[in-house]
Amino acid sequence: MRDTNDLEIAIETISKNYSPLTVECKSDLKNASQLLSLDKSSVIVKEGQFADKLYFIVNGCVRAFYNKDGKEITDWFAFEGDFISSRNSFYQNALSHCTIELLEQTTFLEITREATETLIDQHHCFERLGRVAITKTMLQLQERIISIQFETAQQKYENLIKMRPDLLQRVPLTFIASYLGITLETLSRIRSPKNRI
Repeated sequence: MRDTNDLEIAIETISKNYSPLTVECKSDLKNASQLLSLDKSSVIVKEGQFADKLYFIVNGCVRAFYNKDGKEITDWFAFEGDFISSRNSFYQNALSHCTIELLEQTTFLEITREATETLIDQHHCFERLGRVAITKTMLQLQERIISIQFETAQQKYENLIKMRPDLLQRVPLTFIASYLGITLETLSRIRSPKNRI
């Protein structure tokens, strides 16, 4: 699906929320990308394959997960206004370590690594946008590492819900427990009203 008006709105959102883009850059980005809408449970990146595309989520919910001994370990959630990709594959041209699947019907802007590099070479504003997006991702990863190392299960859960109040309506509890690094039973216990302050 490619709706020109929706694609322009997505690009305006990126320009507004990350870093301002020039008219020329917006036009080139529009020509270099496409807007897709896929159903819930669709997989856009598979573990063990090359993944040379970057996605900007217009609406919907996405998760990245790893397989360890046949068990899925959720690593990341992305929502409206977020970029997502297989970071190691997109930036290092390596086989993807993760799988990325849609948890809802999701509309997103898709752009290849090659097109991204061309836009960076041609437009300083797009290079700046890339730095802003990467910095945001690095800070989120730093917060996640701190959370894993220093917070209790209760604190991890409360901070996650504070950051994403709609999470419980959009993401199955199994995936939330996996993301927090706790069992589903522990998650049920800390969500119990009698355990709340």
